[in-house]
Amino acid sequence: MIYEDICEFTKALQNLKALAGLDLGTKTIGVSVSDHLGTVATPLETIKRTKFTLDAARLIEICKGRDIGGLVLGLPRNMDGSEGPRSQSTRAFARNLSAKIALPITFWDERLSTVAAEKALLEADTTRKRRSEVIDHVAAAYILQGALDRLRYLKTNE
Repeated sequence: MIYEDICEFTKALQNLKALAGLDLGTKTIGVSVSDHLGTVATPLETIKRTKFTLDAARLIEICKGRDIGGLVLGLPRNMDGSEGPRSQSTRAFARNLSAKIALPITFWDERLSTVAAEKALLEADTTRKRRSEVIDHVAAAYILQGALDRLRYLKTNE
């Protein structure tokens, strides 16, 4: 099920289940996962996109292997907050994925997530080649961490 409102998404989550964050690109999907307490996001891998069925199969495999309880997809909004073609593509991916996996799915505004990930990698003195290899799943971790922080805030203020 897809939840537009993160508060509703929170209600659909099971306790002590990890979450996965996705940074959808045209050529790759960055994947990150959280711990079971939902405190910290960790970059996991970058999936080279091929066909949707193969991409979805890999995501399902990750979700089963990591005991994932929900998915957070980065929603690429324009800087003015509007949604363009990339947002529509992300929403279509979520709809197609929700037909294949019985997990709650929500979106998180990913504006500047790749920029922040790039900056963190530069500060860590990562080589250009290594940055290009890991940027997508580091951006996915940045997206997921934002959502985890918001979820933690919602839980403490219930």
